[in-house]
Amino acid sequence: MSRIGLIHATPLAVQPIAASFAALWPQARLHNILDDSLSVDRARDGRLTEAMTQRFIDLSHYAVRCGCEALLFTCSAFGPAIEAAAARCGVPTFKPNEAMFDAALALAKREAVLRIGLLATFEPSIASMAQELQACASQRGLRIAIEAGHVPEAMDDLQRGQAQLHHQKIAQAAAALPACDVIMLAQFSMAAAQPLAQRASNAPVLSSPDCAVTELRRKISHV
Repeated sequence: MSRIGLIHATPLAVQPIAASFAALWPQARLHNILDDSLSVDRARDGRLTEAMTQRFIDLSHYAVRCGCEALLFTCSAFGPAIEAAAARCGVPTFKPNEAMFDAALALAKREAVLRIGLLATFEPSIASMAQELQACASQRGLRIAIEAGHVPEAMDDLQRGQAQLHHQKIAQAAAALPACDVIMLAQFSMAAAQPLAQRASNAPVLSSPDCAVTELRRKISHV
């Protein structure tokens, strides 16, 4: 059975992706690798540095040496670093949000502008995710409009064990967005808030862990 390397920049991402695997691909063997200083350093520096990128490359090589046959990164603020790691590690490598992007863009209608809500609890991820999403849409000839929103303090609530307060703040942010065709929850750690956010919005609300596991299983089964 496939051994999947899960590379995390925050411990808050570990449980949500484990839950998605348990529900959608329980047979997969998971290998968790955590460097929780990455998200701290990214927030401190305000940008992705060469040193951070090298750390991603090093982590991916370590995972491959441990026998991982595919890698899934769970940190949404490090797109270019993940691309650099993917180019060097020699195994199928997946960004945290690429499957969710695919699911959202699949809702686009010919000639219409797809209105996408993007909610994040880690603010540095917004700019890189919006850029990646725009690039994906352009490659497919689609027009999109992104309504991005930062949910301040929600991640702190989750770290303090106040999960329900975290979920409520995300649901309130979803309800406050302008009219959207689809809403995406940027961080893996936001996944448990999806049911409450869905009740607060008329648009489909997507979470990245479920989308990632579904797509990873589909692609790995064809390798």
